[in-house]
Amino acid sequence: MSSQAPAHEDAHEAHHGHSHGHQAGHGTFRSYMMGFALSVVLTAIPFWLVMSGVFASPAVTAVLVMAIGAVQIVVHMVFFLHMNPRSEGGWTMMALIFTIIIVAIALSGSLWVMHHLNSNMMPMSPEMMKNMP
Repeated sequence: MSSQAPAHEDAHEAHHGHSHGHQAGHGTFRSYMMGFALSVVLTAIPFWLVMSGVFASPAVTAVLVMAIGAVQIVVHMVFFLHMNPRSEGGWTMMALIFTIIIVAIALSGSLWVMHHLNSNMMPMSPEMMKNMP
């Protein structure tokens, strides 16, 4: 006798919780509303930070906006794509970890490119700009 799950599962068993570890996560109305509320808040906060000029330093504002954006991506994945360590035998958690790594690489790479474009493409001082035709 083997303790492994069969190659294919009956849809009735999978739907009613008698699955062998390959069940998909199901959202409830409450979880969808929590995800929606978090998404609205995580969208409003960066908008408020930028529009009100809470921080004198644009770098601090940019870092906070990107951090909140990364958190919002994870919120969407957890609440709307139902990623958790139990679903799909743990593969959705691997997808979440992969996504977090890709987002970190994309955000840090974008900052690096923008910084170097600014420092290398905009070398003029204010005095040099005054002498421009």
